[in-house]
Formats: sequence, structure tokens, C-alpha cells
Amino acid sequence: MRITVFGATGQIGGRIVAEALVRGHDVSAVVRSEVRASSLPDGVTVGVGDATSAEEVATRAAGSDLVVGATRPPSGDEHELTEIATALLSGVDRAGARLLLVGGAGRLRVPDGTGLVVDDPRFVAQEWRAIAKACVDQHECCLSRPDVDWTYVSPPARIAPGTRTGRYRTGTDVLLVDERGRSAISTEDFAVAVLDEAEHARYRGSSFTVAY
Repeated sequence: MRITVFGATGQIGGRIVAEALVRGHDVSAVVRSEVRASSLPDGVTVGVGDATSAEEVATRAAGSDLVVGATRPPSGDEHELTEIATALLSGVDRAGARLLLVGGAGRLRVPDGTGLVVDDPRFVAQEWRAIAKACVDQHECCLSRPDVDWTYVSPPARIAPGTRTGRYRTGTDVLLVDERGRSAISTEDFAVAVLDEAEHARYRGSSFTVAY
């Protein structure tokens, strides 16, 4: 499969690139500047592009089977998530590719049914609420484009570098927690889930979430 990754040098995007290479896929990475390319592994085709431009997305996505969006703006620029989502949706549509967009957990309902994760301080501290809210808006961008071949994947409340076990479980619109109420996964196993979806396309045109 020919996969193009936007945000390929980030914590999550980098793991997705590594997992895709291990599985033998043809991987292209789109970075904001050539300086960022030095952190990418051998075997990756690198291109410079602007993820907020639908025209550039379409150009970089040309010939790809799947485009993965794994960008994360710096603090203070959270609004870029919706700009990027809009550009990715339009660009992949022009290129005739699928979009697998890595989002946030904010859109999910909390397990006890009291509201959304974005509004629950048990899962989203105040300092993270801006990015969580931006992820909710990002998801709304996808819902507004039923004509595009997209999938939106939400991580659990906590995602951090760790161990690749190859194990996880999936859900749709409710935050997944374990028996102790924890909602977590390693970036490595999150990448496994992303590539499994890339290969099997179980959630085309919809959203899902993963966790231990």
C-alpha cells in the first residue's frame, strides 16, 4: 500500500511511519521543512508541503492509497487543526485517496454518561482543554464531508511512548477505560491500531477509538 503521512516527525506520526515500514508499505512523509526530514528513517520518501493547503495536500497525496493526518499544532495555534482537517479532506478527495485522521479523545462520551471527555476534568486538565476542544471541531469537519472517504481515530485519554505489545481494543463513541478507570495506550500500540485500520478499513466513513 502507498501511504502518505502528514505529521510524520511527531510523536504519533513517527510511530505510524515506523509501523508502516515494518509491514512493508511504501511510505511517503510530508514535512514542513527539510530540516525535519533528518529524523525520518531510511526507506521513507520525503516531501515538503503545507498541510493547510488543499492544493499541496492533493499534490502530495497523488498516487497514494491512503493519507494519514497526524499533525499537532503548538500551544496557542490549536485552531490550525480545523484548517488542516479541511485541507486534508479536500486534498485527498481531489487525489482520490482515503484519509485516516488521527484526532483526539475530546469528542468521546465519558463511560458514566455524564457528558463529553472534553468537558470532564478527570480526563482533560484545564491546560489541555484548548487542544481537546480543537479536536472536537476537527471531528466536526469530518462529519461535514460525507462525500469524502475518511476515518477518524481517537486515542484514549492518555497516550505516551512505551512498549509495542500488538494488543488493544476498539470502541466507537465512548471513552475506553480499564477496570481501574484508566484510559491509556502506548504510541507504539496506537500505531498498530492505525495500521490495522489502514489495511482492513473496518471504520470507513466513521470514527473509532482504541485503548488497552
